[in-house]
Amino acid sequence: MLKEQSEDIMFMREALSMARLAASRDETPVGAVITYGGRVIAKACNAREKKKDPTAHAEITALRKAARKLGGWRLEGCTLYVTLEPCPMCAGAAINARISRIVYGARDPKAGCCGTLYDLPGDKRFNHRPEVTGCVLEEECGRILRDYFMGKREG
Repeated sequence: MLKEQSEDIMFMREALSMARLAASRDETPVGAVITYGGRVIAKACNAREKKKDPTAHAEITALRKAARKLGGWRLEGCTLYVTLEPCPMCAGAAINARISRIVYGARDPKAGCCGTLYDLPGDKRFNHRPEVTGCVLEEECGRILRDYFMGKREG
């Protein structure tokens, strides 16, 4: 296995642990991790219900934490790992933050904007285009979401 692939799996497992934390808080189980230089500098999970904030997606919170950690809004050289393909808001924020790479787990056919519904990072009209790697640990990332929503419907 290539070094990048094994790192992607390792960091996606960290994002999955954040998704499990979100589920334990009765939030949609999405987790995000941001790395720089091969090290985690920020991690977060969805907190929309707790914060009563429509922007409290895991990615947005992680981007804010990473910017504080690095002391600026430009996150060049950083990789965003997220268990669910970013929505338009999160993909746009990653582009605006100059994230170098987005790695996601499960595709999102209803709101995914990194290739499934739209491809914001691939749009040549933007002045910054992060590299995108999708479907890393896709089954595990999708399962946590399916299980959570199945429990909601049964409960």
